[in-house]
Amino acid sequence: MLLTFDFSSPVPLYMQLRNQIVIGIAEGKLQPGEKLPTIRALAEESGINMMTVSKAYQLLKQEGYIQTDRRSGAKVAGGSSVPVSKDTLNALRLNISELRLSGLSKEKIMELCEKLYEEGMK
Repeated sequence: MLLTFDFSSPVPLYMQLRNQIVIGIAEGKLQPGEKLPTIRALAEESGINMMTVSKAYQLLKQEGYIQTDRRSGAKVAGGSSVPVSKDTLNALRLNISELRLSGLSKEKIMELCEKLYEEGMK
């Protein structure tokens, strides 16, 4: 798994990791049932703290994106749908508001959303 971290970003590293895994699942780069690296291995490979990886995995498990087992470790959850959180909807609302304030019409925003959605399907 190829991950990139921006150590100067205001976004915490555990959220950067969480976000990259969610995107990987959505884009089909990570398949249901696929085993994820152990916390220790991912921390060593990425150069981040094991507690940071653990926090990201715990959040992903809580959100329903992964399953964990003491014996087999973490793996991508099966094909069940994950409910949309209030935080996700609030972030989307903010992003749409920013796009509107930058002068984009509803049609342009929808085109942009469609393009990004299709890119994720490849």
